[in-house]
Amino acid sequence: MSTASVNANGSANANGNAASRTRPNLNRLLAQARERGPIPVAVAYPCDAASLESAVLAAEARLIEPIFVGPEQRVRAVAAEHPIVLDGWRIVDTTDDPREAAAQAAALCRDGQARALMKGSLHSDELLGAAVARDARLRTERRASHVFVFDLPGMDRPLLITDCVVNIAPTLMDKRDIAQSAIDLAHALGIARPRMAILSAVERVNPAIPSTLDAAALCKMADRQQIRGGVLDGPLAFDLAISLESARKKGIDSPVAGQPDILLVPNLEAGNIVYKQLVYMAGAECAGVVLGMQVPIILTSRSDSVESRVASCALAVLAATRANGA
Repeated sequence: MSTASVNANGSANANGNAASRTRPNLNRLLAQARERGPIPVAVAYPCDAASLESAVLAAEARLIEPIFVGPEQRVRAVAAEHPIVLDGWRIVDTTDDPREAAAQAAALCRDGQARALMKGSLHSDELLGAAVARDARLRTERRASHVFVFDLPGMDRPLLITDCVVNIAPTLMDKRDIAQSAIDLAHALGIARPRMAILSAVERVNPAIPSTLDAAALCKMADRQQIRGGVLDGPLAFDLAISLESARKKGIDSPVAGQPDILLVPNLEAGNIVYKQLVYMAGAECAGVVLGMQVPIILTSRSDSVESRVASCALAVLAATRANGA
């Protein structure tokens, strides 16, 4: 029997206990998604227990209808070993090359058979490479980017952080797209006018720190409606972004400081450090999705909990149904 379970609210936890009830923001996310789902999701190369189990649990939670894309014999062998019940779910057989599985999964999204793409046990660059390939036709005019939604202990609302995964050193125009995608996702979560803190090391514009110039430009772009639907402020150092008291002490009058819905990080290194600190030191749980494509991409990590993987499926449901006007 699987080591994970789905509780009465449809959320998953790795030990089959009541731990997920301490994640109110993720549970609300799951409830919102169940009202919109399930949606068909192409799961690329699900050749380990974690990727199979999380997809099946998301299906049992009425979030997705998985289409498993990979070497069928190997997929069934993994399922039998653990065991994970695959009865009733479609398997698209491929060779044992994960790149072929990724390409086939992307093609299902291109052809409208799937509304989201989910990473299995292949490398992230293999899946993203298939998604951005010319034949896949999944790219849009917007730069692809990743958004995390965090459930932090003691915080009464979700916190979005972008981009900690995809864009290494985004340009100003990349950041414009990253900001807009995060705002759009916040809208899908029911946040009518999300507050975005644009992070840097300091709160004053300093030409020696390029991220402060980008932050100032992004705020002006929002004033000119080049970024829509949110309230932006920056540059803001992390303490000012999350602490209203710190902002007051430093004399910063901001509509965002101390109450952000979204943190926009200056680059991947900074974002990756913040994200892992929140998970490993602050006890946060998170869901994540890649946006800016024709379909959302559920890009999980090997170290992600089952709870996080299922919540990421829920996030993709909300992104996909909003994008399709549902």
